[in-house]
Amino acid sequence: MKASKNDLPKTMESKELITREAEWGDMHVGYETYDKDSEWEPLHKGLPDDLCQCPHWGYLLKGRMKVKYKDHEEIVNAGEVYYMEPGHVPFMEAGTELMEFSPMAEYTETMEVINRNFDLMQTKK
Repeated sequence: MKASKNDLPKTMESKELITREAEWGDMHVGYETYDKDSEWEPLHKGLPDDLCQCPHWGYLLKGRMKVKYKDHEEIVNAGEVYYMEPGHVPFMEAGTELMEFSPMAEYTETMEVINRNFDLMQTKK
């Protein structure tokens, strides 16, 4: 399988984020563009330790991402390949673009919680 950025279906578009993604076998493939700083911590509430339990492998095309773990933080800069082990929460700076691969089962479980939290946040506005 192969795809250009524009071949991946756009699944979310807001003032903050554009997500293009697909399911390839047992892997989730995502291309994400962040137009504003994006704090993911509140969206992870309800996951074990309120942290993402899905591993991710990716490449940061532009920008910068901070990844918080229980005991340390990592900074990923444009041009770097990364691996986020389970037990993290990311923060993307405005202007960040990334390509990411994740196991579909863990990704789906995580996104159920994130989407529920996102919906709750929207109803409180």
